[in-house]
Order: sequence, then structure tokens, then C-alpha cells
Amino acid sequence: MKSFIIDNLKTVFYALLIAIFIRSFFIQPFYIPSSSMEPTLQVGDRLFVTKYTYGFSKHSFPFSLGPIKERIFYSEPKRGDVVVFKTPSDNRTDYIKRVIGLPGERLQFIDGNLFINDLEIFKSKEKNNLKVFCGNKEIKVNIFSEKIEYKEYLTAYFNNGSFQNSDEYLIPPDHFFFLGDNRDCSKDSRYLTSVGFVEKNNLVGKARFIFFSSDIRLGNLYEFWKWKKIIRVKRFFKKII
Repeated sequence: MKSFIIDNLKTVFYALLIAIFIRSFFIQPFYIPSSSMEPTLQVGDRLFVTKYTYGFSKHSFPFSLGPIKERIFYSEPKRGDVVVFKTPSDNRTDYIKRVIGLPGERLQFIDGNLFINDLEIFKSKEKNNLKVFCGNKEIKVNIFSEKIEYKEYLTAYFNNGSFQNSDEYLIPPDHFFFLGDNRDCSKDSRYLTSVGFVEKNNLVGKARFIFFSSDIRLGNLYEFWKWKKIIRVKRFFKKII
């Protein structure tokens, strides 16, 4: 009996070590709890993030308890990447946003349009008065296709009262400027006291694809009789652009 217990404890221990190794160095699942990245990501999406894409830091490890002081095997994020990072304000909370500004660049909103180094980022209107969520409320937005270097993706702007003008943001070395795709319902790098510029050591990984999605506003997964309307099968294995 004693031998049986010890063997099982060893199995559990090795399984945990393997799981921690995979989670820290290869891939980790994440859950989307907010609407700040709509329409790209929706509340209830579950996605995989690759941990090796930008190298490794202490935040690659569970509870940010890694032994690494500085980032190793570093590869700089590309503009347009959707990235999970630890918020600079507490170095603990996971946020997911899109990389818009790179180190050393200047960024500004003028009349609702985004400028990087004085060049306007091209966007074209796709849909009018589409409904997306902002917290628990549905809001009417205009959907734009935004093109930024090699990436083209959808963004949502309030059809009235959108974020219009800002001071110029000067991004420090080794820092990045992040925006949510739901531009008027996102706490991101525009808000310097709560998020601000994100240092490279705070990067966690790159969002790759959605593996499961359920609309938690319509019910819980244990309510199997609601699965048909809760589970969003069409979002399964959707690549994150």
C-alpha cells in the first residue's frame, strides 16, 4: 500500500513538472473576461498563447516566480501582434491588447484618427451601427478595417463621442504602446496611470488561436441543455489576426 501511494505521488509530481514546463516555455491557455478587444476577441473566448515568441522573463513562469531577471532569447513584437502582458501598475494582472507603437516612436490621436510618427494609419469603414459589448452593455459602433504594415484587422469606434484627440505619446526605449480593438471601451496605453507604456520584460506571449468559445451572458456551461445557444462553435480554432 505504501509503495502504491509513493508511486502515485511520483506520477502526480512528474506530471506537474511537465505541465509547468510546457506552460512556462511553450504554450498557455488564456480566457477573455472583457470586451476591450471586440470584435477580434469576445468575452468567453479561450485561446492559446505561445510563450517562446518574444523570449522569456520571470513573467513566463507561474505567478511570475521565474529565476530570470532580464528577458532572454528576446525577439521584438511586430506591430499589429495581439499580445498578453502583465500590467506595469502591478506586474501581476494579465491584459491582452494589440501592439500599435514600437520603442522610440511618437503616437497621437488627432480628430479620431491614429498617427504614428506623423503618418496617419489608414482605416476604412466596413459597417455602420453594429452592436458590440462594452462591459455588460451593448453599444452601437462603426466598424473599421485598419491596416498597419503587414496586418489588417477590425476595430470598433463609438459612432458618437469617440476618442478624438490626445497629447503626443513618446514611447521609451524597450517599451510598447498597446491599444484594444474596441477603441472606446479599452483601458490601454492611452491611460498612463493605469496601464501606460509596457516594458519588454512584461510581455507574456503572442495570442495565436481560439480553441473554445462560449457566450457566458446566455448561461453557464454546466447547463448542458443550453449548449446549443451558449457554445460558439464557429469561433473554434479561429486564428487571431
